[in-house]
Amino acid sequence: MFKVLIAVDGSGHANHAIEAVARLPHEAGALEVVLVNVSNPVYYGELPPSVLQDVELARCTLQERLLEEAAQRARARGLTVVGVHGTSGPVAMEIVGLARQTGADQIALGTRGMGAVGSLFLGSVALGVVHRSPVPVLLVK
Repeated sequence: MFKVLIAVDGSGHANHAIEAVARLPHEAGALEVVLVNVSNPVYYGELPPSVLQDVELARCTLQERLLEEAAQRARARGLTVVGVHGTSGPVAMEIVGLARQTGADQIALGTRGMGAVGSLFLGSVALGVVHRSPVPVLLVK
């Protein structure tokens, strides 16, 4: 069994990653996928607790919707979804940590294609995953 962790964020790039994994050569049932959405941590400052609860509820609701849509897309392309995870934190570290935790053989994620100069100044989740990952990483434009 070959397991691929696919990072999703609702973007076209993430959808391309799902499609690329679906095109990987595999026998029926021999490829499993785990979907993950990592939201950036939100620093709330001095907001009252009731507002904090509303913001957190909205974040979780959005994350659940993104993951459900990604799972539907993956299943429609013949992939077997064996896990769906929503978390928050430093995105690249969370993706790599979940890949280790789930025993993923590969990580797949979309990239916005900013190039070396853009990632130098803005940072890059894809670059962070590639540097930290113990398994191969498939980057998809």
